[in-house]
Amino acid sequence: MAATLPLLLLALWGASLATRGLPAAGAQVGDMAPTFALADLDGNPLRLADLRGRPVVLNFWASWCGPCVEEFPILQRALARHRAAGLVVVGVVVRDNSEAARDFMARMGASWPAAMDPSEDVARRFGIYAPPETFFIDPQGVVAGRQIGQLTVADLDRQLALILDKE
Repeated sequence: MAATLPLLLLALWGASLATRGLPAAGAQVGDMAPTFALADLDGNPLRLADLRGRPVVLNFWASWCGPCVEEFPILQRALARHRAAGLVVVGVVVRDNSEAARDFMARMGASWPAAMDPSEDVARRFGIYAPPETFFIDPQGVVAGRQIGQLTVADLDRQLALILDKE
């Protein structure tokens, strides 16, 4: 019995993953970014298509995500530094609630729009495993880079170089 318990637990875990569904491959570098329309935390429409022509940092995050706390100041500084180049940061909140997300944005001093993804449809289309994950979308709407996990300043600078005009 003791020898079969780990196998039983492993089988149950595998079955739960199968029924929950792992993310599909999602958006890959070189693909057109999947379009989406969500409501931001204030109820205003937020559509990726409306940002065409501008470089976009699309950050999937949650208020309970420790690495997201580290990323937000880095994103805020990059947005301030590259605002003249048209840079836009957009947050998509996954596996969280709007009140916690709103409080987190205020506490972190985030100045970009964020939208809830309650059905996780957008997260699935992008192939998100868990926050934080960030996509770098060029002005033509093409995914130029992807960061799985926490961004560092060096990661962000490297990825931004892919979507910002060379000066």
